[in-house]
Amino acid sequence: MNLRLRYLLLPALLAGIGSANAETPSDRALFRSIYKELVEINTTDSAGDTTRAARAMASRLKAGGFENSEIRIIVPPGAPKKGNLVARLKGAGQRRPLLMLAHLDVVEAKREDWARDPFKLVEENGVFYARGSVDDKSMAAAFVANMIRMKRERFVPDRDLILALTADEEIVPSRFNGLEYLLKHHRDLIDAALAINEGGRGIVAPDGTYLFNGIEAAEKVFQTYRLEVTSPGGHSALPSKDNAIYHLAEGLTRLAKLDFPLKLSEITRTYFERASKLQRGQLAEDMRAILKEPPDPAAVERLSRIPLQNAQMRTTCVATMLEAGHATNALPQRAGAVVNCRILPGEPVDEVRATLERVLADPRIRITPDGEPVASPPSPLTPEIMAAVEKITGEMWPGVPVIPIMLPGATDGRFLDNAGIPTYGVSGQFRDGGDSGVHGLNEHIPAKALYESREFLYRLVKALSS
Repeated sequence: MNLRLRYLLLPALLAGIGSANAETPSDRALFRSIYKELVEINTTDSAGDTTRAARAMASRLKAGGFENSEIRIIVPPGAPKKGNLVARLKGAGQRRPLLMLAHLDVVEAKREDWARDPFKLVEENGVFYARGSVDDKSMAAAFVANMIRMKRERFVPDRDLILALTADEEIVPSRFNGLEYLLKHHRDLIDAALAINEGGRGIVAPDGTYLFNGIEAAEKVFQTYRLEVTSPGGHSALPSKDNAIYHLAEGLTRLAKLDFPLKLSEITRTYFERASKLQRGQLAEDMRAILKEPPDPAAVERLSRIPLQNAQMRTTCVATMLEAGHATNALPQRAGAVVNCRILPGEPVDEVRATLERVLADPRIRITPDGEPVASPPSPLTPEIMAAVEKITGEMWPGVPVIPIMLPGATDGRFLDNAGIPTYGVSGQFRDGGDSGVHGLNEHIPAKALYESREFLYRLVKALSS
């Protein structure tokens, strides 16, 4: 079947996928068991072990009918606790494979700071609490359970389905990033036509209404800079105007007032166009007004006050760490700061650094890049991916639109995009409007959202491989 005909027939090909092979109580019980086991394996960088997690998931797949030849545990030399899992469900070979990507590692969590043990899955009032309950063990467990479910059903996809569970996504930069290692040394195991990843989710209104299902098709480029000023120092009883703290503070004050220019892409234009239909009043008007040529300056200024909308509109740079001085009774010999930038796809990183130099406006402030930036080209919003996501969203949540988004943060999807594998963040997780404690305290996800997401991903993978 040629590509054009496939897209024309896609609605018919997708029809009925959601109703076939309905979930059984044992499917849900198995998923919860896998999820609990994975969450309760500590995979932090300081004390954790992603190799242990990868082996645990390999055991689950083997128990679910996968052969040893279909599963690989890959551990980089010199990093015994940074293991990765790659598993494959063979298909008919009519198309290049589909990759399902999730990371096994999690951000650090201190027991004394949390209301509950972060490495024990706790369910209270219909909500799951634990480190990794969302990011990203929810999707990792869903992919494992769905692979087992499809194996049991003897589903034969028209393309191979590849599962990759990787290490060190949360460490930037990392010597042992699992996906980078797989691309460099085992590209054949994960080579695919497209990939499904974290990064997109459903947005829920304060009253519980499902507003839209977000599909992430672009990421900002992560780049950190270290700022440093030095001074001669001396006794604090003999102060001088040549003070490292003052130089740095004045520069950072100027940086705080910086707004990078408004730049909209195909993805962010589509986001504001569709999101405006879900809003009311001034916010809806402003979203439409910035799409005009030229954009309405007052609308731009109002949207810039909303962090979520501002991050979709422009590059951002923000001070995140500060340190200075060495004694209470001594003039500072050094003052330093960290500035983290999230750069629009396609915007030259060198231009961002030049902007920082211009705005800081002090040659005494040295700017040093911390790590090398990784370009993050947007993935095309093809009929194949959009039709499938829109169809299944409509089946599960009638009337809920699908809206493309640009992720202000970064995922391992950027490495796949650079390797020529278009990657889409889509989970079907409808969570509250906050961050659900992701990277912070008391990370959590409603049980309803978790189970719906697992079913959504099951249907989506089938739709993209049938």
